[in-house]
Amino acid sequence: MKSNVVAGLVALGLFAAPALAAPEAYVLDASHSQVVFSYNHLGYSTTYGMFSGFEGDVTFDSEDPAASSVNVSMPLSSMITGWEERFGHFMSPDFFGAKGDELVTFSSTSIEVTGENTALITGDLTLNGVTKAVVLNAKLNQAGTHPMAQKPWAGFDATATILRSDFNVGAFAPYVSDEVALQISIEAMKAE
Repeated sequence: MKSNVVAGLVALGLFAAPALAAPEAYVLDASHSQVVFSYNHLGYSTTYGMFSGFEGDVTFDSEDPAASSVNVSMPLSSMITGWEERFGHFMSPDFFGAKGDELVTFSSTSIEVTGENTALITGDLTLNGVTKAVVLNAKLNQAGTHPMAQKPWAGFDATATILRSDFNVGAFAPYVSDEVALQISIEAMKAE
């Protein structure tokens, strides 16, 4: 089960920001960005996992937010399952058949601004060597000067649902749900 998008997620400030002459570059704050994934296990429980410490960048065009872009990547090995045996099973041939250094990536292809602080971010999620379009329902939480770093900062949340079978990791479906819910929360800082 994984998460993409991860990612994917940020659509930095692509909502409401003061007009600027040129697009601005932002980078993810890896220490305050994560993707939480969850799925139903045999109808008995909801199981959770997380990706954290990933990398990404955003180009934000405040004059035309729909022209902004986001790119995120994380190594599969950064997945946290809360149980070592589960992580090992996910890396086995039953699921990823992976060493762990493989990358999960999300790259936006379009942004549809839906409100003052909301947007739908469509992008290509690459997971397990398969690339599929995913739509993130994104919300700008806050944008402004970071009180400690004293530079422009923004925070976003996003959600999406993917089918793990779309990425060739559908073992045990439908008993273990094919649908994986993603909750993404990220912070990004203006690039130097």
